[in-house]
Amino acid sequence: MRSLRLILSNPRYFGPAWVFASLNILFGTWAIYIPAIKEDLGISKATLGIAIFFLSLGVFTIFPLASKIINKIGVGRATSIGIILSCIAALFPLMTPGFISLTAALFFFGATNGFTDISMNTLVTEIEKEDKQNFMSAAHGFFSLGGVLAGLGSFLIPVLDNRGLHMFLAVLLVLSVNFIFFKQYQKVVAAPIEKEAFSFKNFKPLMLIGGVSFVVMGSEGAIVDWSGLFLKEVSLAPETIWGAGFLGFQALMTLGRFLGDSISARIGSVKIVALGSIIAIIGYLLVLTTDMYLAILGFALTGLGFSVIVPELFRIGGNVKGVESSQGIAFIAGTGYSGFLVGPVILGFIAEQFSLSSSFITLMVCSVAVLAATFLLKRKSTK
Repeated sequence: MRSLRLILSNPRYFGPAWVFASLNILFGTWAIYIPAIKEDLGISKATLGIAIFFLSLGVFTIFPLASKIINKIGVGRATSIGIILSCIAALFPLMTPGFISLTAALFFFGATNGFTDISMNTLVTEIEKEDKQNFMSAAHGFFSLGGVLAGLGSFLIPVLDNRGLHMFLAVLLVLSVNFIFFKQYQKVVAAPIEKEAFSFKNFKPLMLIGGVSFVVMGSEGAIVDWSGLFLKEVSLAPETIWGAGFLGFQALMTLGRFLGDSISARIGSVKIVALGSIIAIIGYLLVLTTDMYLAILGFALTGLGFSVIVPELFRIGGNVKGVESSQGIAFIAGTGYSGFLVGPVILGFIAEQFSLSSSFITLMVCSVAVLAATFLLKRKSTK
């Protein structure tokens, strides 16, 4: 909890942390309306998966450009610009009248989110280097906190009865707080490193980590996108409960990330990834019982399991010798969002051809693969 106290007591750390929260407030508000959008547009699960593919495609498309832009204009300035663009883009997906316009809106939303994601993670990495303070996991805790706030916002659905107004209020909250704290980090720039010619050897340490990132971030995205639909169609939950899986997932992920920096320091990166994957597997087993309450608990446990894995991956990616922090983070984010890119399409077709439960069985198998990867990571770390 030391890193959480650090964030709450110092505007220099709270400003970047609120950007993390902001991104998930926007994304989470979109996500809780996914079942309603599917119903309104009259599209199948597979078609919905294709639409979500364009969100991920937008994220993935910006990655090759992001590090160059960030290094040119400065990481602090890039972060503030990124969150403003994300707020603008967030207004469109909930107001589209058809499938084509939905895919275009999601592509723009994904591109702005992807740029902000790399900027904010690079920003935290650079501040950690400057101040010799660790708060990456707690910053990701604020990302999860943003998801909790978005999940709580699902209770406004029957009150507002207007998804466009709901998103506008979310954007208003995000921007009003960010404008107060922009000045705390806008002048931060990436520390210069010794320039080296491109070498695969520099990126080699990131390859296995990138594979873990692919699976974990893909699984996180799948739960955000499909948990509401699972509770609606498989667990037969009432409409007021559709957002509960997402809320539970984000709530325990938030808790885990606020505790993550101290736990990681105590047991090490590899062990925390292994522990997280075991908890996620247990969570998936509970989801697959299909019981409404056990499924909600399962989504929550999965959030706890995944909570500290991704922050650890970003911290590693931003501190590889001979690689600029923005490039290392872009590599980890790129492999992770590749999971977002192909995951919704694959899971959508699995759900269409077999069942939504089959999609979650696939995700559980992926968590088993992450657990297996930790044995390779341990072997490499002991050499």
